[in-house]
Amino acid sequence: MNTKTEEKGMFWSFPVSHFSYFFIWAIVNGYLTLWLEQVAHLNGSQAGIIFSMMAVMSLIFQPMFGYFSDRLVMKKTLVFIILLAGALIGPFFQWVFLPLLASTNAMVVAIVTGIYLSFVLNGGVSVIEQYIQRASVINKFEFGHSRIGGSIAGAVASFLGGRLFLWQPSAIFWAASVSALLAFIMFLFFDKVADNNVDVTTADNEKANMKDVMALFKVRNFWILGIFYMGASALYDVFDQQFVIFFQTFFHHVSQATTVYSNTVTVQMFIEMILMIPMPYIINKIGARNGLLIYGFITALRIIGTALAPNWIFIVVLRLLAGFEMPLVLVSIMKYIGLTFDNRLYATVYALAANFMKQVSVFIFSALAGTMYDNIGFQHTYLIMGSVVLVITIIATIFLDKEHKDPTTIPRM
Repeated sequence: MNTKTEEKGMFWSFPVSHFSYFFIWAIVNGYLTLWLEQVAHLNGSQAGIIFSMMAVMSLIFQPMFGYFSDRLVMKKTLVFIILLAGALIGPFFQWVFLPLLASTNAMVVAIVTGIYLSFVLNGGVSVIEQYIQRASVINKFEFGHSRIGGSIAGAVASFLGGRLFLWQPSAIFWAASVSALLAFIMFLFFDKVADNNVDVTTADNEKANMKDVMALFKVRNFWILGIFYMGASALYDVFDQQFVIFFQTFFHHVSQATTVYSNTVTVQMFIEMILMIPMPYIINKIGARNGLLIYGFITALRIIGTALAPNWIFIVVLRLLAGFEMPLVLVSIMKYIGLTFDNRLYATVYALAANFMKQVSVFIFSALAGTMYDNIGFQHTYLIMGSVVLVITIIATIFLDKEHKDPTTIPRM
């Protein structure tokens, strides 16, 4: 078999790996709060400790995992550790969490749980994503096409999770364990790379060291990209946190609002999955930098437009734009980092600029937005948030560097 045919054959397992890992994300995040309330009987502050610890620990795990990933390059050691930890989610909640809760202080259990879940989810996501991105470069397939598996996982987890929860609440965690084991099997036996091309992920055989990481903080474009993510992508998440509450104000009955919102999100996810197919080709045509900027402007339009919308129909139309936003940013950021920064530091840049800085911003803006909702209302808060995204995107338009057409011309740290 010739090399080109062999590389193309090394694609189909990666969408399954994406699906398996993001199924864990979707089903745990989708039903954890409900399980903590109805099964563990934690109050709001105790459950909040878990999510706070997940956010705080991600600020430790993400940069650390990014550096280790750049050192390991295509070695799967860290990937396997994360997936094995993920496989223990079912046993942990069934045989550790509940017994400890009965015999130990609830706050201690909440802290331990937050650290554990942050390791698997908040920290692990950048490890899985950067590995598959590097594999896409080596095997010559589009990362966005593999990422479709992650989008499908969200839809399947929403459909299956509710039924599992009604049948047996703790079954959601065992489903996460099974999915983690599937991902482990995929990475162990099926996710192969073309050995003759491995060096394209680092330009040569040198590996990044801590001196290279420190030099990264002197690069202006690293900070511009991070600030863009702190504004555009973080506010995207903050805007969505309490959006459903605002959406309900346009209806006389909560049940009607819930039905319309659920249907809208379903259509949005369908749009997202469909657009992930042509998006890599679109980004190749317009450029990764332009893709990021378009994402920023669409996000600003959606937030400001929602604040000014006269009725729920306009809001639904604007909400569907999220189906365009996610493919844009997911494909663009992967391509932009690979074509702009030293590829030996790919995972570090992704972990810091696209995850770490974003988490810091989400942590700050979430509390601030909640206070603003109470004091000045949703519309005025959305206008301010949308304006911030717009200004930051304009700044990025001026200062964000253009990507290199040839990765070999990217300057070394």
